[in-house]
Amino acid sequence: MRLSEFSVPDTLAARGALALAEQYQSEAITAHALRSWVWAEAFALVDGITGIDHELLYVAAVLHDIGTVTEFDNHTLSYEHAGGHVATALAAGAGWESERRERALEVIVRHNWPRVDPAMDAEGYLLEIATGLDISGARPDALPREFVRDVLDAYPRGALAAEFGACVVDQAERKPDTAARRLVDGGVLEKLAANPLEAR
Repeated sequence: MRLSEFSVPDTLAARGALALAEQYQSEAITAHALRSWVWAEAFALVDGITGIDHELLYVAAVLHDIGTVTEFDNHTLSYEHAGGHVATALAAGAGWESERRERALEVIVRHNWPRVDPAMDAEGYLLEIATGLDISGARPDALPREFVRDVLDAYPRGALAAEFGACVVDQAERKPDTAARRLVDGGVLEKLAANPLEAR
């Protein structure tokens, strides 16, 4: 498995998602988003999941945390719902049909579920386990060590632990009925600090 095997979709939506991420998100959060995309694609191979919508997965991965930034934060919606609506608007501009636009929202929202059934939502499952690896250190040995090292070299973690930790705590305090509260109560700060990827 090599990083070069995974190609960014050459589409208007994919280019737009990355442009939004780079304009509004910090470098560390955008690198996290891009690692999450690569991890998701890699887990699809490891878990034998086929027939996925690669463009949808890329757009959802790149924008899954954009609801945490000031410009897109929502005072009532969870950050994953807010970010999902950003992806939906982007997808509309790129000409996606209504059902596929809704899928972008679903995948982003479901990445914060405790578990996603791959039979119900393959892309949601892949983004959930990919972010689980990048944030909480779940399944750290599921991917080849050299591949993981190459991904971390290409998209360094930087200040992710501090930045994302602060974001999710802020979201949990302001929106205690959202998934952010569950993440904080579940020890996400400790998991970020102990994530084996931090030491690679």
